[in-house]
Amino acid sequence: MNQTNNIPVSFEFFPTKTDAGHEKLIAAGHVLAAENPEFFSVTYGAGGSTRDRTRKTVLQLDSEVKVPTAPHLSCVGDSLDDLRNLLGEYREAGIKRIVALRGDLPSGMGQASGELRYANELVEFIRRETGDHFTIEVAAYPEAHPQAAHFESDLKNFVRKAQAGADSAITQYFFNADCYFHFVDRVRKAGVEIPIVPGIMPITNYSKLARFSDACGAEIPRWIRKQLEAYGDDSDSICAFGTEVISQMCERLVEGGAPSLHFYTLNQAEPSLDILRNLQGR
Repeated sequence: MNQTNNIPVSFEFFPTKTDAGHEKLIAAGHVLAAENPEFFSVTYGAGGSTRDRTRKTVLQLDSEVKVPTAPHLSCVGDSLDDLRNLLGEYREAGIKRIVALRGDLPSGMGQASGELRYANELVEFIRRETGDHFTIEVAAYPEAHPQAAHFESDLKNFVRKAQAGADSAITQYFFNADCYFHFVDRVRKAGVEIPIVPGIMPITNYSKLARFSDACGAEIPRWIRKQLEAYGDDSDSICAFGTEVISQMCERLVEGGAPSLHFYTLNQAEPSLDILRNLQGR
């Protein structure tokens, strides 16, 4: 495999429910810090359900692991005062980057609640409240958001977020590089020039990946599904195949102009590291 050295990377974590899980997360953060990432990010549960745990994780990764860390911030279920207070806390703590999202609807919630309903409104709010203090990341969906009426409407939603003041975008994960290139091409034709960073999901567990992908609208190509199904419970073969497939896709993305790679770690260091070792010829 051709070497793809010095591509910038970032890594995403999710706040855990247990102290043991949190310790594993921080340990993974220390390992991944050796890759000199641009930043870590930490997710925010549906309706702000992990607000306190997200804040704790962000501040610990930023101050103890010494990697700039970006909290996810969503507007579903949060009042303007809630958001204002969180932004103030993060600003005071020296946090410089925010991932601004509409956020997932909690189970049973038919429509968005809160004073802001869409991500572009949250971006505008952050800019009004904090000026240029934060670098603002937004989400992009190369295969369209699962709740979007169609691709064209989702594209317009993305353009609105970018025009509201976003600095950069991170995509939902995907397994087909062509969908990323098509999305970037359409966005550029719409006049949006912000960097669009592909989100990368290592493959380590087929059943969980299939369930999650079906829920979030990420298409697993049939040939990948069939090969993963053939491995059954052979986790070593699943991981080896997944590492090779994702490494090849990442190499194509970088060669095609992707500005950096954002890894969805699921709080594990090794799957992302295995891909990076392939890319860097280590």
